[in-house]
Amino acid sequence: MKKRILTLLLALTLTGLTACGAGSGTAQSDTAQDSAAQTGADTEPFHLRVAYSPSLCQAPLHLAVELGFFEAEGIDAENIQVDAAHVQEAIGAGQVDGGFGLIGKFLQPIENGLPIVFTAGIHTGCIKLLVPKDSGIETPADLRGKRIGVSGLAGAETIVSKRVLAAEGISFDERDPEVEFAVFSGSDLGQALENGAIDVIAIGDPTASQYAEQYDLNVLVDTAVSDQFRDEYCCASFVSTALAEEHPEIAAAYTRAVLKAAVYVNEHPEEAAQIQLDQKYVTGDLDFNANVLKSYNYIPSVQGGYDAILLSVEQLSQIGVLNADTDAQAFTDQVYRFYEDVPDSYTTDGTPVDSAGEPVEEV
Repeated sequence: MKKRILTLLLALTLTGLTACGAGSGTAQSDTAQDSAAQTGADTEPFHLRVAYSPSLCQAPLHLAVELGFFEAEGIDAENIQVDAAHVQEAIGAGQVDGGFGLIGKFLQPIENGLPIVFTAGIHTGCIKLLVPKDSGIETPADLRGKRIGVSGLAGAETIVSKRVLAAEGISFDERDPEVEFAVFSGSDLGQALENGAIDVIAIGDPTASQYAEQYDLNVLVDTAVSDQFRDEYCCASFVSTALAEEHPEIAAAYTRAVLKAAVYVNEHPEEAAQIQLDQKYVTGDLDFNANVLKSYNYIPSVQGGYDAILLSVEQLSQIGVLNADTDAQAFTDQVYRFYEDVPDSYTTDGTPVDSAGEPVEEV
């Protein structure tokens, strides 16, 4: 599915009229209108190819289009649907310019040459480890000797699982593993657990929350609330290295738009869920989807994204996912961009703030 933001909408926004996102029928947010008033109207919008997947947690990308946050920043956004498993290939092939996703799954590909840089932490939490209620698995320490079902060995769910195991001193080294990872398609993991083929499911939302409800499962680890992960951004916005180097002003504008859209999702989860359904970004039940969005912390932070990547690199190099001699600080500095005209975050009324939450002047 492709959606194009019309230049005409930018003109309407800039004249203070109430505008709608592409086909959404929803009034543009005041925050986006205020930003538009500060954007040069004489410049031609920059055509930006934004990768998105049909995932609830990508609500800020969806709303950045539908509520005009991109157009307010002078961006003509083309949404390009890319399955989450193939977004790296799309980036490598130069088919998309930006997006956002789970930090963990990008770090090893970046080490191997994936040309992207991160620009902001968007939200916390969206991966769960699930177990049957009668499994006897009460804490992560009980995972020793168990079989963990995942949808891919390089995915963020597997990486989160390995971090959980490492914290408990449980080995997943192929030479002497104390757990086994078994790969199933995402749609088959619930049945595999029910049939006893696996003991644990590691998977992201919304499927995780759906499985927990459908199969009456206990949540063993929830990165939104578990002590090990709850203060860590799991997802971050990114742009291609080419865009960051050739058009840093667009990379900055893209980041501002996503930051503002994330704050809007945090403030209006029901509306965000409704727009996602109306515009067919996702499927599902409105109340269920809205409750999942509420479980995340959509209070984005540029510094928070940097800190999350630094921590992940440190831990992943220690447990063997990244090279053991990786310099975490140097790695993070290389794959992250700070922009002088991008604040750390925004308040709900659109006020730019620093990492301490204090108001700052917008450049």
